[in-house]
Amino acid sequence: MRYLPHTETERRSMLETVGVERLEDLCADVPESARFPELELPAPVAEMELETRMRSLAGRNANAGGHEYFLGAGTYHHYVPAAVDYVIGRGEFFTSYTPYQAEASQGMLQAMFEYQSMICELTGMDVSNASHYDGATALAEAVRMALNLAPDKRQKVIVSPAVNPRYREVVRTYLQGTDATLAGEDDAGPGLDGLVELLDDNAAAFVVQSPNFFGQFEDVAGLADVVHDAGALLIVVADPISLGVFQPPGAYGADVVVADGQPLGIPLSFGGPHLGIFATRKEYVHRMPGRLVGETVDADGRRGYVLTLAAREQHIRRAKATSNICTNAGLMALAAATYLAVMGESGLRRVAELCYHKSHYAAARIGAIPGLEINPQVPSKSFFKEFVVALPRPVEEVNRILLEDCGIIGGYDLGQAYAGLERHMLIAVTEMKTKAAVDRLVDGLASAL
Repeated sequence: MRYLPHTETERRSMLETVGVERLEDLCADVPESARFPELELPAPVAEMELETRMRSLAGRNANAGGHEYFLGAGTYHHYVPAAVDYVIGRGEFFTSYTPYQAEASQGMLQAMFEYQSMICELTGMDVSNASHYDGATALAEAVRMALNLAPDKRQKVIVSPAVNPRYREVVRTYLQGTDATLAGEDDAGPGLDGLVELLDDNAAAFVVQSPNFFGQFEDVAGLADVVHDAGALLIVVADPISLGVFQPPGAYGADVVVADGQPLGIPLSFGGPHLGIFATRKEYVHRMPGRLVGETVDADGRRGYVLTLAAREQHIRRAKATSNICTNAGLMALAAATYLAVMGESGLRRVAELCYHKSHYAAARIGAIPGLEINPQVPSKSFFKEFVVALPRPVEEVNRILLEDCGIIGGYDLGQAYAGLERHMLIAVTEMKTKAAVDRLVDGLASAL
């Protein structure tokens, strides 16, 4: 297709149809001083010169490739196998957008079917969609589904304050203008016991994250029974890497499992794109938001793949749709499917083990520094990949010293999201961190203090 597909005759016909003579007449209501402002752009340069300039600008960024990186809080520096970029860079996948026309989309449909199958195995759930924008939108859609499934009187959503703060913000945005209310963030006691006390006959959903935002595992034994006895659905936010070793949410009774798929072969990319993982039980499949790919056979008995079970209203009648999202993160889901296929069960388990042991080594070394304390908010809980460090000085100052003096990108300042956790840093240690890198962080923290 040409960049400017309309001929002069076509443009003239369109202008006559709308009743104006020139394109400029379409801007008649825009003040003349603002119609064509002087942009003061620099003079054009040769391609080589422009590339040099852009590389110079990019070099001013502090990134995970050129620095030791210990920042997590929802987006993580994991290894991306070369096969992932190769597969998603193929033209038939890279340019594929919407697979409505099954006979022309078998490749992408099969890839999404494989993605769904692996997500179900990973989470212990019956069905998975393909897919959502990120973990936050997946959680918001799960909350909406729980409310849609509940009787009208049930309008309470109980959310643990240990759920990612950004996820909670998106849920609040989704529920604006509805009768639903959020509970638990400010009016619950410490731990899940305080949240459970909020369950009543008005509760539609109970949301917990494990490992939680602080990297710690919640005590979920028997939680599903308590939530179900109250008539609510249990929604669990998970870390997909942790599921390589630890019990999947489906095994302890979760009704919906959501996660951010960024750790599964998707690079940091300065904040996006991400992938929203959404899996649930079979009985909720007709109310599940997003797309679902199924396997079937054609008239000749050959295996094929189609979009299935989702109501047509999801795509053509928005007022009756199950979701506000009519698109998906198909290319990122393909990246996650490729990552899971390449890593396999043993590979994913190894990555999870490395994250667990390396983070515990880092915590032990840092905790030995005088004046520093590890996980002071709940010292008794086990953790995975992330842990909290209480500092004697502001996190911003410590991170600046780490970056300027040691070339280290430090942890997340928890004071940004939690009152009372000022001077508390959340540190993430993935399989990418060597022992030498952790030791450099330890030395850097000691010198910064």
